Amino acid sequence: MQSSLSVIPLVLAASLFLIVIPAHAEYVGPSTIPQATVQELTKKGRDDQYAVLRGHLVSHDGGENYTFEDASGRMAVEISPKRMPVGRQFDAQQKLELTGKLDRDFRKTEFEVKQVRLLD
Repeated sequence: MQSSLSVIPLVLAASLFLIVIPAHAEYVGPSTIPQATVQELTKKGRDDQYAVLRGHLVSHDGGENYTFEDASGRMAVEISPKRMPVGRQFDAQQKLELTGKLDRDFRKTEFEVKQVRLLD
């Protein structure tokens, strides 16, 4: 009885290490990925071309699909929930920087987001 009670604190302590707490770190130094506009990507962008977009998400279109807008126009973007800033809520007024790649095929053109950064 005594030995089984002494195991309980060990099991509880060990289980605390199994709890996953989301962490978010991002690189903010120089990048060779060029900044682009929606208009540049939709007119001249190549499939799998990496780019940085700055603007706003103006709507959530279901699942991982959103509409992004900058001064040159709008385009569909795909953002996995794991790419969203942890513990931060934002709306259509929040300026964002999206890093990702263009996904172009014969049916559609969209931007696959690899990183979302909130701008001031």
